[in-house]
Amino acid sequence: MHFDLKIINGAVYDGEGSDPVNCNVGVKDGVIVEVGDCAGDAARVIDAAGLIVTPGFIDLHTHYDGQVSWDADLQPSVNHGVSTVVMGSCGVGFAPVRAGDRDKLIRLMEGVEDIPGTALAEGISWDWETLPEYMNALDAKPHSIDFAVQVTHDPLRVYVMGERAVFDEAASEADIAEMRRLTREALEAGAIGFSTGRSDVHRSADGQWTPSSEASPGELAGIASAFDGLSHGVLQAVNDFNLERVAQDGDRFDEEFDLLEQFAGAANGRPFSLSLMQRDFAPDQWLRIIRRAEQASDKGLNIRLQTAPRGIGVTVGLQCTFHPFIGFPSYKRICHLPLPERVARMRDPAFKAQLLSETSEPMAGDGTPVPPIADALLAAVDFVASKTFRLGENPDYEQTEDTSVLQMAKDRGVPTLAMIYDLMLENDGRELLYFPIYNYTEMNYDNVYTMMQHPLSIMGLSDGGAHVGTVCDSSFPTYLLSYWTRDRERGGKLTLADAVRRLTSDIADYCGMADRGRIRVGQKANLNVIDIDALRLHAPHMVQDLPAGGQRLLQEASGYRAVIVAGQTVLENDRLTGAYPGRLVRANQCTERAAA
Repeated sequence: MHFDLKIINGAVYDGEGSDPVNCNVGVKDGVIVEVGDCAGDAARVIDAAGLIVTPGFIDLHTHYDGQVSWDADLQPSVNHGVSTVVMGSCGVGFAPVRAGDRDKLIRLMEGVEDIPGTALAEGISWDWETLPEYMNALDAKPHSIDFAVQVTHDPLRVYVMGERAVFDEAASEADIAEMRRLTREALEAGAIGFSTGRSDVHRSADGQWTPSSEASPGELAGIASAFDGLSHGVLQAVNDFNLERVAQDGDRFDEEFDLLEQFAGAANGRPFSLSLMQRDFAPDQWLRIIRRAEQASDKGLNIRLQTAPRGIGVTVGLQCTFHPFIGFPSYKRICHLPLPERVARMRDPAFKAQLLSETSEPMAGDGTPVPPIADALLAAVDFVASKTFRLGENPDYEQTEDTSVLQMAKDRGVPTLAMIYDLMLENDGRELLYFPIYNYTEMNYDNVYTMMQHPLSIMGLSDGGAHVGTVCDSSFPTYLLSYWTRDRERGGKLTLADAVRRLTSDIADYCGMADRGRIRVGQKANLNVIDIDALRLHAPHMVQDLPAGGQRLLQEASGYRAVIVAGQTVLENDRLTGAYPGRLVRANQCTERAAA
C-alpha cells in the first residue's frame, strides 16, 4: 500500500489505557488504515524511535467561541497536543444572535470569561444569526485543529426573550418551547451538546448576573427535553451552589443539586458533566458534590465530574487583569499608563511609600464584573501570599509555603505587600506570580489526585481561549503527561497509558465522538508524536496578538515532535506549520463516519 503518512518505530499508546506496543501507523486520506507493520512506501515518514505515539488529545471545556471566527491557529491548545476542542462551556457563547444583541453577548463573555471586549468586537466575523449558520460559517474558515460547538444557554435566552432575559424574568411556556425548538435544531445540525451556567462569580462586564444563572427548573428541564429521541449530545453545567449568597439565602446546596438532576434527567439518558474543584471558602463542598453525584449515578443518571490536573490559578502581574494593587487609589491614578510608564512611577520611592500606606478600595459591586470574592482576597493579603509563588522557567505548580511570597517577605523582614510590590516590578514589570485560587487549600495535590481517581471523573476545566489576562490552563494536557506520570514526588502518580486514556478515548466516548480518541483502523488520523522524556512546560508570558491590540497569556511546551490532524502535521518540533485541516465536528456524523 502507498500511504500518505507513515509513523514508524514508535511506542504506540492506543488511547484505551493499554500498555504501549512498538509498531507502525499508516495513514491515508486522513484516516488510520493500518496499525502494525505497514509495509509499503509513504509520501511522508516520521521516525518515532524513542518517542511515543498517541491519539490526538480532546479538550472538553474551552471558550474559543469568538476566537475561532478570526483565528486559524487556535493557540494555545494546539501547542499541547490538542486536536479537538469542545467550545461553548458555562452557557456563554455567540449564537444565536440578532445584530442588536451582539454587544450584549460581548459584554457577557468579557465579564464571565475575561476576554477583552474590544478584541471580540473587532475580531468576531458575525457572519451568522442562527446556530446552524454559526456552525456553517466556522466550518468554512481555516483552522489548525477540529472543534465542536455546544448550544449555550445565555445567547439562546437573549435571542428568545430579548431584554427580559437579562432582568431575572422567568421564561414563559412559549419561551421555553422556542428555546427547546432552537436547541433541537442545533443538535440536529451537529451541535455536540448544551451548556448552562449557574455561578455567582459569573457576571457580565456591567456587573449583571448572567441570563441563565437564575433559570427555573422548568426552563432547564424544558430545554433538555430537546434531546429526546437523539442518540448524540451531552449536557454541561457549572455551579458554585450559591456559595457567595449563603449568608443571605442560607445553604441551598441540595436544592441546586436537585435542580441539576432534574435538568440532566430530562435529557433522557444523555451524558451530563459538572465542574468539580475545591474552593478555599467552602473546603468540603467538593466532597458534597461527589456524594450527590454518586447518589445520582446510582439512580441511573449518566453523570461525570470535570476535574483539573492542578490548581485552578490566577496569574497576577502588572500586565494581568488582577493583582493586589488594582484597588489602591495611587495605582488607580496610573493604571491607564503604558507599562513602562507605570513601572517608572512605581519605582519612585515616594510613590511606593504612598501606595503602601493606603488601603484597597472595594472593587466589586454594581456595574462591575468583579465578584465579592476578589475583595475578600484583597483584604486577606497574608493568606493570599502564603499560597502565591514564582513559577520559574520550569514551572512548579505544587510548591509549599516555604517557597511562598509570604515566606520571602518573612525571610527579608519586609511587609508582605512590599514584597509583592518589589516582585511585580522585576523583569521591567513583566514578572508574573501564581496564586492557585482553587484546588490548593491544603497546599498539595492530594485532593486533586482523589478527584482524578474517582470513577466519575473526566478531564476538563482548561478554559482554553478564556480568562486570557489571568489564566493559561490550556497547558493541562502537557502537565498531566509530564508531571503526573513522571515528575511528581509528593504523592500519587498516574501511569502514562492511563493519562493518555484520560485525554483521548475517555472524552471521545463521553462526547460520542466515535471517529477519534483511539489509534485504530478507521479512526480519524488525529495523532501526536511526543518526546516524553523531554516534554516540559515553559513559563507563561503575556503577548499582544489579539484584535484591537488585546493581550493574552500564552504558555509554550517542548517535546511535541508532531501534532497531526486528519493526517496533516499542524505542529512540528513545537512550531506551527501553517497547515489548516481542522474542521467542525458534527456530533450527528461522528458515529456514521466511524461505522462507514
